[in-house]
Amino acid sequence: MLFGEIIGVALRAIRANFLRSFLAVLGIVIGVGAVITMVALGTGAQQRVQEQIEALGTNLLQVYAGQSFMRGVASGDRVSLTTDDYIALREGTRTLSAIVPEIRRNQQIKYLNRNANVNVTGTVPEYLRINNYEFAAGRNITAGDGSARKRVAVIGSAIPDMLNANGPAMIGQTIAIAGLPFEIVGVLNEKGATSSWNNPDEIILIPLETAQYRIFGSDRLNSITVEVMHADSMGVAMIDIEQVMRREHAIRPGADNDFQIRNRGEFLATAEETTKTFTYLLGGIAAVSLLVGGIGIMNIMLVSVTERTREIGVRKALGARRRDILFQFLVEALSLCLLGGALGILFGRGAAFAMAELAGWNTVVSPAAVGLAVAFSAGIGLFFGIWPARRAAALDPIESLRYE
Repeated sequence: MLFGEIIGVALRAIRANFLRSFLAVLGIVIGVGAVITMVALGTGAQQRVQEQIEALGTNLLQVYAGQSFMRGVASGDRVSLTTDDYIALREGTRTLSAIVPEIRRNQQIKYLNRNANVNVTGTVPEYLRINNYEFAAGRNITAGDGSARKRVAVIGSAIPDMLNANGPAMIGQTIAIAGLPFEIVGVLNEKGATSSWNNPDEIILIPLETAQYRIFGSDRLNSITVEVMHADSMGVAMIDIEQVMRREHAIRPGADNDFQIRNRGEFLATAEETTKTFTYLLGGIAAVSLLVGGIGIMNIMLVSVTERTREIGVRKALGARRRDILFQFLVEALSLCLLGGALGILFGRGAAFAMAELAGWNTVVSPAAVGLAVAFSAGIGLFFGIWPARRAAALDPIESLRYE
């Protein structure tokens, strides 16, 4: 038999048992769709984490206060970071391009007849640049604002919504922070929340000196964020920072540090690896449904061989060879799986789109996932179609003709 004729016979056999073929294909459709949807969900999560890494910057380090130690034993008292540490880092390091101290407290704010409780951060002008903020309107705080202890403020994009106000229209207006009037000089663009407990848009920035002397009455810092000149010199920069901080805190040689240096990029890189593992896990679980669909294809093909035993005998009696029968049943199994794969792609893309639109989840349908799902479905068709095809090809033509 010619290949074209064999393929035509296989497709006609599928069409003759349309309902049974459709039910067999349904397992493959669900399997392929589930793989594409789950991988799209995991890939979207990875992309979101990658965006967070890029937003934070890969060459940033943060210095936090730690505990004091006596002979290797931590005391109950925490050591504080102060503006003296900030000045020491600014004057004693050569590997850093920016040093940003931060003093943060939640404070009550009031605008017109509305009030809220938000994060007020005293810092320096470089804060916005290293944290990748952009302005919607107005200007940044300046070093002159700080040295003059001016009461000026830059507000995050979520603040106008909290106060039921128009952001750009608030420029030049007065907002009360802890009962003191501040002039709003800038409004930031939306940055987006990095977690459910940390929204960088719900923030008000004021000059560091203003925060210390007019709001908080303290020179203690929550953290110091530093920007390293070159991302490949992070290790050298950490050593540089450690030396300056140990000298500033008068830590003796051999004693433990009473401060911590953290790489924010490493935390998010770990989160990225976690989401990647999660993606593989979701894809693997979804692939099980493909395996179940393949077993359904094999079951249908075995039933088909039994039902068409006489037909196989007639074909062999008319000159069909074993490989012709084998190829015919393989084509049937492969066609069912490829059809299921094509429908599964549509189902998976639709499900991913629905999750993004209705649930607000970040989903990305990658061509690699689509290709892998289709290739896997074709492989299942071949794998689970071989046994029924070999069984059909091995039938004795005389016995087949006698079969009732």
